[in-house]
Amino acid sequence: MTTQPEPDQRWPHDPGPIPGPSGDGDSATELLPGGPATTMPPALPWRRRGRLTAFGALLMAGVIGLGVSAVGIAHQLLPRQFTVPQERAIAAWEVQRRWRAEPAGKIFPATVPYRLSAGQLNASRGLMLRARLLGISPATSCAQAISGTALQVLRRYGCSDTLRATYVDASGSLVATLAVAVLPSSAVARAAVSQLSADGAARQPSLVRTLTIARTPAAGFGAAQRQLSWAAAAQSYVIMATAGFADGRRFVHIAADSYQDSEMTSLAEGLMDSAASVLGSRPAVPACPGTPGC
Repeated sequence: MTTQPEPDQRWPHDPGPIPGPSGDGDSATELLPGGPATTMPPALPWRRRGRLTAFGALLMAGVIGLGVSAVGIAHQLLPRQFTVPQERAIAAWEVQRRWRAEPAGKIFPATVPYRLSAGQLNASRGLMLRARLLGISPATSCAQAISGTALQVLRRYGCSDTLRATYVDASGSLVATLAVAVLPSSAVARAAVSQLSADGAARQPSLVRTLTIARTPAAGFGAAQRQLSWAAAAQSYVIMATAGFADGRRFVHIAADSYQDSEMTSLAEGLMDSAASVLGSRPAVPACPGTPGC
C-alpha cells in the first residue's frame, strides 16, 4: 500500500547530491532551488580546448590580414603622393621639354604687344603697340644662332639648341630677331646670363645672328645692321634679342639718340617677355590622376 505525503511536507533545505546513474553522487545534474533539474555541460577535454584556441588565433590572423590587404588596395587606388625631390624633378622635366612640346606659333605668336612709355613719347600717357611676325627658323645649333663672345659663354654652360624668329615693329621701321637658347637647368641659365652681363656681351650687337626673311622688311637685316642686343634668363632658357633698322642701315652709335635707343629696347623687351611667358612660366604642381599604377 502506497503512503501519500502529508500536505505540508517539503523538500529539505539541502537535499544533498542526487545519485546519478552510478549512484556515486557525482552527476552533472543538480537541482536548482525553486526550479527543475538543469543539465550542465561536461568539461571539455584539454585537446579540444587547444584546437579551439588555435582555430580562434588563425581566425584572428585572417581578419587582420584581410584588413591589411584592404588598406593596401585602398592605398593603390588613391592618387599617388610625390616627394618634394620628385616634384622638383618632374617640374624641371616639364620645363625642359617645352621648347619641343609647345607649338612654334605659341612661342613666337603672330603679333606681340609692346609699350612705349609717356616719357619716351614726350606725352601725357604711353602707347601700346604690336610687333608683327615675319618668319620662324627651325631649331638650330647654338653656333648657327649665336655669335661673338656670347657663343663662347653659352657653349661653356651647355647650350644645346636654339630657336629664332624675326619681327617688325608697328611702324615698319625697326626689325628684331628673337632667339631662345636651351640650357640644362634654370640655375645654369641664370649663371650664363650673369656671365654675359659681366662680360658686356648682353649688350653687344653681335649677341644673336640675325634671321633674314626675304621679301619682308627684314630682307636686308644682316650682321652689319645689328644695333643693340639683350639677354635674360627664363627657367632653363636664355632668351635674347637683337634689333636694327628695316632700311638696311648699318651699325650706328644710337646711344646718343635716347628715343631710338628706348624704342628698340621696348620692342626687344616686349618680344622677350612674350617668349618668357610661355617657356618660363612656373609649372603646375605634379599630380597623379588617381588611376592604379599612376
